[in-house]
Formats: sequence, C-alpha cells, structure tokens
Amino acid sequence: MKRRPFFGARLDDFVTRHLGSALRRAGWRPRIVPFTGLGTPSRVRVLGQLVLGPARRHRAWPIGSPLWLNRRGWRNFFTVPVPNGVISVTISGRAHRFTTDRRGHLDTTIDTPGLAAGWHQVRLDSPGAEQVGAPVQVIGDDQDFGIISDIDDTIISTSLPRPLVAAWNSFIQPEVNRQAVPGMARMYRQLLAGRPDAPVVYVSTGPWTALPFLTRFMDRHGFPPGPMLLTDLGPTTTRWLRSGCAHKRAALVQLAHAFPHIRWVLVGDNGQHDQALYREFAAVRGSRVRAIAIRTLSPTEQVLAHGTVGGLDTRSSRRGRRRVPEVLGADGQALAPVLLAVLREQQHSATGPDQPTDPGH
Repeated sequence: MKRRPFFGARLDDFVTRHLGSALRRAGWRPRIVPFTGLGTPSRVRVLGQLVLGPARRHRAWPIGSPLWLNRRGWRNFFTVPVPNGVISVTISGRAHRFTTDRRGHLDTTIDTPGLAAGWHQVRLDSPGAEQVGAPVQVIGDDQDFGIISDIDDTIISTSLPRPLVAAWNSFIQPEVNRQAVPGMARMYRQLLAGRPDAPVVYVSTGPWTALPFLTRFMDRHGFPPGPMLLTDLGPTTTRWLRSGCAHKRAALVQLAHAFPHIRWVLVGDNGQHDQALYREFAAVRGSRVRAIAIRTLSPTEQVLAHGTVGGLDTRSSRRGRRRVPEVLGADGQALAPVLLAVLREQQHSATGPDQPTDPGH
C-alpha cells in the first residue's frame, strides 16, 4: 500500500496550488529560471526551475548600480513554483521533453554522445514562458583535477545555521554588505592555474532561490564560475526540514560516480559538518580525493554558526581510510600556501624525482 506524502508536503502543495491559481488569474505567467549544469562528453545533467512571474516584468536595475547593490536579500527567496510543468530541453539539435517535480524543479540527465568538452548553452522552452538558455559545463574524460567547495562560511560569511542570524544576513542585509572570506577566491584561482578546464562545483545547503545572488556575489569577488548544487526550502515528502548532510553526501556520491577520473580537492569549514562528511567520503573513496581543506571559524563565528565556542564534533571512523592530507586555516590566505605545497608534493611523487613537473601544477 502506497504511503501518503508527509503532512507538511501536502500542506505546502496545497498552498502552492491555490497561490498559483490566484496569481495566474492576476496575469502571472510561467518563467524558466536556468541553473548551471554539468556533465561529460557522453552525458550531461541539466538543471532549472519553472516559476510564476508577472506578465509585465519591471525594468531591471543595472547590475552594479547603487539600487541593485542595496537591494534587500528577501527578494531572492520568494518564488511560486509551477509543479508538474512541462520543459523542453534542446541540446545538440535534439529536443527532450520533461516534467517538473512538485517544487517546479528540472533535474535530469541526457545522453549526448560526442559533445565537446567546454561550456555549452542548452535551450529551455515551456508553454507560455520565454525561451532561455542554460549553461552546461562539459568536463573532458582526460580531466583529473577538480574542486568541490562549500559556500556558507567557506567563501561567504553567512553565520549559518543559527536561524535569527542567518535570517538577518539572508533577508535583511543589502547584497553589497555580504562579505567574502578573505583570500578564498585567490586560492581557487591559484589551484586552477595551468588547469583552465578543471571544474569547480559549489555544493551548499542554501536554497535554489539564492542562486542569482550567489552568482552575482561570486562574479563580484572574483570566484571562478562553476555549477552549483543547492537544495530547496520547505518540507519534503517525509519530513518538515531537509537534511543538509544528506544533500551534501548525495552530491559527493553523484559527482564521484559521474566523474570517476577526477581526484577532488574538498574545501569546507568547521562550522557545520563539512570535515566529517569529507572524511567519510575519503574513507570510502580515498582514491578520488587529493586533499581536504577546512576553514577554521573564529570563536565568534563558531558561536554564531552553532551556539558554542568550539567547532562541531568532527570525529569519524578512520579504520581502513586512505591517508588523505588535511589542511586547516582561518581563511584562504592561511590555507593557500599549505594546500599548494601538498599538491606540489603529490605531483612530485607521481612524476618521480627525475621527471619534469608542470609549474602550473
């Protein structure tokens, strides 16, 4: 006998359905929000969301203008999804038809034999919506280096998951006031020196509705572009709140499965559970991990993040775990020299003392 969805999900669906009907009567129409996808020359993952928006959209403020930079964060979070909507994805001249989930999301993989490595645009269409392009990064089968990075308190100071502080930072603060963690963008650029096609995948428990803000933030502070794997606010079919750990754990497994030839540098912080999750991943797939880099929060940041002065308990079983280097530092300026030295030593060991090494590596 099939179980009914969790009450919270049914309530959420009820509100979405009736709010959507009211907004459609007021003239709102479907709108496609494209996310950045990723894949290999033979298979790509396409991401996006179908939401409702006003039929006549207001003139956008120029990006970088005072009005734009001082817009409040709450504008990033309020959307009305279109569940069970139809989105057509056109890639390599072929159209594929899909149905969105209960939160309006499209998350699908498409076979694309012979697609060249690099950045591509796929076309997204939906009845009544304006056609949009979605970027997709295709990673070549010869690529063996990549970065998986957390976002909250790793590259941007958010003080999550303390609810009141997080709400203030996310909803009230103007975008221009959000601070990047010093040195992290420069560290990522250093890691990618000599590896222009290596991927950077940002994995976070933040909501998909924050994606436009995060894209602008990363561009403003010089972070390399890359796909973001975020999650969704609201209840699931089994519980009131989504598990951030489960989301990150699943994302790591998916990336390891999709790109078995890549050895990743895992970057996170000790304000949540990144260190334990990365150690757990390394215990099972140590051959896929080059190094773990953990940003150590200050005592004040620790209190804001989880209410205690010390970091979260990061102990995990190490039985049978391959030795994966771990480096710790307060920011990118402290992490970069140690992490780069670790990677240079790995490269030296792999090529041998008598073999020339690529100075970019």
